[in-house]
Amino acid sequence: MKTILIVDDDVYIGDMLEELLTKENYAVGRAYSGTEALLYLSSRRPDLILLDLMLPGLSGEELLPLIEDIPVIIVSAKAEVSDKVDLLLGGAADYITKPFDTSELLARITVQLRKSTGRKSSGILSFDAIRMNTDTRAVTVADAPVRLTQTEYAILKLLMANPSQVITKSVILDRISEDTPDCTESSLKVHISNLRKKLKAVDGKDYIEAVWGIGFKLNEEL
Repeated sequence: MKTILIVDDDVYIGDMLEELLTKENYAVGRAYSGTEALLYLSSRRPDLILLDLMLPGLSGEELLPLIEDIPVIIVSAKAEVSDKVDLLLGGAADYITKPFDTSELLARITVQLRKSTGRKSSGILSFDAIRMNTDTRAVTVADAPVRLTQTEYAILKLLMANPSQVITKSVILDRISEDTPDCTESSLKVHISNLRKKLKAVDGKDYIEAVWGIGFKLNEEL
């Protein structure tokens, strides 16, 4: 089931969208501010985001550049062409103006999810010098092959699919449980420590960063 995150502080519109999407068999997440959306994205990865612009705290315009590899449809009352152009060039996948026809919104969502699925089907994930082929399960660092255990591979794949997000320990355990049911909270640190050593042994870079008290993420300051 595809998950769509609604980021809108208007409770009425949010409830209407949630009811609409639920009837279409989508799972729905809710955030009422840009800050709350960032918190949501730190532990979960929706398939698509519906983003309002006029949000309390962190605005939609400020939030958009912080979202990576997730299609974002702007849903806003701002109707100026210049606003639409700036946001589309700034990373938005699509833009629909309030008030909108629900059938049109659903069609736009379908198109973006279809495009997203097509992008993912290439089976290649990359970060810095790491390259992962999810079809063959081959992992290389600076073109040198790295042999990983099933658990190490599952952890690295999750981190590479969410390169800018801190993934909590509980989310890691939940996401990799189907592939590696033997991984527990007590053994997770050992698996990640071994994974870090294997990656670092190739080119000396520490690719995985521990965020104290929260979880782990890829080190973007290499």
